[in-house]
Amino acid sequence: MYEYIIGDVVNIQEDYLVLENNGIGYKIYASKNSLSHISERENVKMYTYFNLRDDGIFLYGFGTREELDMFQLLLLVSKIGPKIAMGILSVLKPNDIKVAIMNNDTKLLCKAPGIGKKTAGRIVLELKDRIDQNIDIEDSLNIVEENGNVKEAIDALMSLEYTKGEIDKALDRIDISGLTTEEIIKLVLKNMFKK
Repeated sequence: MYEYIIGDVVNIQEDYLVLENNGIGYKIYASKNSLSHISERENVKMYTYFNLRDDGIFLYGFGTREELDMFQLLLLVSKIGPKIAMGILSVLKPNDIKVAIMNNDTKLLCKAPGIGKKTAGRIVLELKDRIDQNIDIEDSLNIVEENGNVKEAIDALMSLEYTKGEIDKALDRIDISGLTTEEIIKLVLKNMFKK
């Protein structure tokens, strides 16, 4: 029904934002990764997915077309609805999910809330032939070949409910070569909230 909405962000909550366009405030549910890149009073373009259910009408929004495409792919998996798909995208970027599927990495998929071994296996099985084989090699190397300390630090920070997007953003700003897991965590936390 709606391809995208461009408007001013008037309110950001834990799992949604309110986007004002022509005097109408749209309540748009979004992943933590998308929300981490948005600030109030900012003019943004949100790609949308309109969902009509028995219990209401819901609008889901995504910062990128790639995230929307991954959301729609996840919905094709049996027993995965919008809430679980959004939970996966709150923890993992679309490219991370593609790499996990291609490498049969159910452990990575299990980091998302509500995803157990069975569901992760179903995601891999049902989406392996459907995903676009174009994967950002640099990003996939970050996942597959991350050194142990960085991987441990990311796991620890994700267990504190920081998203992979927030962590990656902070990691991009610091030099982590030769650092211990503890030093990486401290530096990431220190840089997490810098603009």
